[in-house]
Amino acid sequence: MRSSTALVLPALVFTLQAQEAGAPVTPVQRREVVEALAKALKAQYVFPEVAEATGKALQAKVAKGGYDEATTTKAFGEALSRDLRELGKDGHFRVRFDPGFKPRDEEEDRVPSREEVAELRQQAARRAFGIARVEQLPGNVGYLDIRGFGPTEFVGPAFSAALSILSGTEALILDLRQNGGGDPESVAYLVSHFFPEGDTRHLNSIYNRPKDTTRQYWTSPTVGPRYAGPVYVLTSGRTFSGGEECAYDFQTQKRAILVGETTGGGANPGHGVALAHGFLAFIPTGRAVNPVTKTNWEHVGVKPDLAVPAAEALKAAHMAILKGILAKEKDPEYRKRLEGILARVEKGEAEPVRYNR
Repeated sequence: MRSSTALVLPALVFTLQAQEAGAPVTPVQRREVVEALAKALKAQYVFPEVAEATGKALQAKVAKGGYDEATTTKAFGEALSRDLRELGKDGHFRVRFDPGFKPRDEEEDRVPSREEVAELRQQAARRAFGIARVEQLPGNVGYLDIRGFGPTEFVGPAFSAALSILSGTEALILDLRQNGGGDPESVAYLVSHFFPEGDTRHLNSIYNRPKDTTRQYWTSPTVGPRYAGPVYVLTSGRTFSGGEECAYDFQTQKRAILVGETTGGGANPGHGVALAHGFLAFIPTGRAVNPVTKTNWEHVGVKPDLAVPAAEALKAAHMAILKGILAKEKDPEYRKRLEGILARVEKGEAEPVRYNR
């Protein structure tokens, strides 16, 4: 995991341009990759019994020629990924061909050079630090669409800046419908903005099987600004991993109302493991344990408080917020204005943000 005081290289780098993705793969290579995968599962997967059974099933399949049609590195990686997810019942599993991958033990604790830090920062900047949109919706409702949780050192200031822009809004909608996850430290950093100063919360713990350690994630006492208004979190079936943790943290701490669909159901973090012949696997080595529920969202997903199709979640949340504002508003002229906005939102005429599955 990344330290909060020192920048280290990420433990997993799935190279965007894996070399020779369609290169031929021989029967001997397939067998050796599966053998390496079974060994890695047994040593590192968070659930030992599942690791043992899954590894044996994969070895039996390759021995019977079950992967004979997967004659390229790309096809073989995809086939192994499908079988891993089906046998292990874990959406984090995946295998791909990437001969440029550097194993975790070589990269985890190495402090990067100044040039490497600059490149990592530039990569985060190209993704707008995970922020797809910051907007003030009609009725003075804040809207923040976050697609991923990159390294806190880079995305943290951007999260704080976005919330500074929205600090004067009546309520805030946090859109996680297309958030695939990331760093749990960055999740905690974001969530910290939504509790008063001095109100420190234990949000999540992650058990690491290979190290037999547990790391706790708490809200930070130093972040700002602090947002005190109502919060609505949008979810979909695509919300996964760290995106799910963020929604789950808000829900279990009773700080937000979740609107949308049940999330994807992936709560087991992990890292990349080099196999053989240029293949690597992402193996979940840990599991999240929520301090409130004593469990997590693996397999079951995070269930919304208000269940609606993901494409309708923004409208539903916006309407709920406007109705809440109207219920408290005394000024007749402003009430009339809000009623007009609510009517337009209900008709779909005041939604500048669209969700595309």
